[in-house]
Amino acid sequence: MGMMQEFKEFAMKGNVVDLAVGVIVGAAFSKIVDSLVQDIIMPPIGKLIGGLDFANYYLPLNGQATSLSLAEAKKLGAVLAYGNFLTILLNFIILAFIIFQMVRLLQKARRDEPPAAPAEPQPTAEDIVLLREIRDALKQK
Repeated sequence: MGMMQEFKEFAMKGNVVDLAVGVIVGAAFSKIVDSLVQDIIMPPIGKLIGGLDFANYYLPLNGQATSLSLAEAKKLGAVLAYGNFLTILLNFIILAFIIFQMVRLLQKARRDEPPAAPAEPQPTAEDIVLLREIRDALKQK
């Protein structure tokens, strides 16, 4: 079997396709959460803290002025961009919580399903029945 045929069989397995769909949906969902955090949640927090974009909060490590934007300060040297880190951390917490809720709902749905009915036992094959009869006959002798 050629390598391309093996790859085709591997790629067409259900788990691989499911994983690919999950990655694509997850990437799109991540963009939604990024927008939620950066455009909806962080602006009010930034307004409460001081009116600046929270992602632009940093500590200068190379003598930069704190009035510069984060991008300008990075051009002048190293900075400790704690505001950007906190924004990304909040993104992660929201994503993790939503994924936790989804997994929880799936597990609950699986528990609510009625258990499958036990399969009826297969009838014993005729050769097994004959062998048992022979065995029993031999025991009687």
